[in-house]
Amino acid sequence: MRSRTQAELAGQFARFVTVGLTNTALSLVVYWLLVVSRVPYPAAAAAGFAAGAVNGYIWNRRWTFAAADTGAARLRYVVVQAAGLGGTSALVSVLVSSGALGRLGGYALTIPLITVATFAANRGWTFASHPPAEAPPAALPSPHGSRRGNADVRRAT
Repeated sequence: MRSRTQAELAGQFARFVTVGLTNTALSLVVYWLLVVSRVPYPAAAAAGFAAGAVNGYIWNRRWTFAAADTGAARLRYVVVQAAGLGGTSALVSVLVSSGALGRLGGYALTIPLITVATFAANRGWTFASHPPAEAPPAALPSPHGSRRGNADVRRAT
């Protein structure tokens, strides 16, 4: 029998994959609509990717991880997306150029690896609860400070 934590983790991962599938579908639809509208395909691809990324942020924040919407979370999400994009490109390049796999096989192997990596990064960093920084401790009067500070210390004792 699995523990509650394992079940919660499995549920989160399933939601993350579901959101990823919707991101992919949305990206393809946006790309297709723009291409048939005669938008140059590199611009259409960028717009499709951006639409999927925004969709992913919204649904992963709300549904997968139930996290607050903060500027810091948005920035961390962009960093994770960029790392996932870079990791995908690099891994496919290595697998294909080494002759280990063909183009499709290299990409197919990369997808689950990058999915697990970006899930872990989003769970542990992007959407993890980050407590606010602690306030600095109250300043203590210096024994070498002003006369008033020293007088305050003498009165307190």
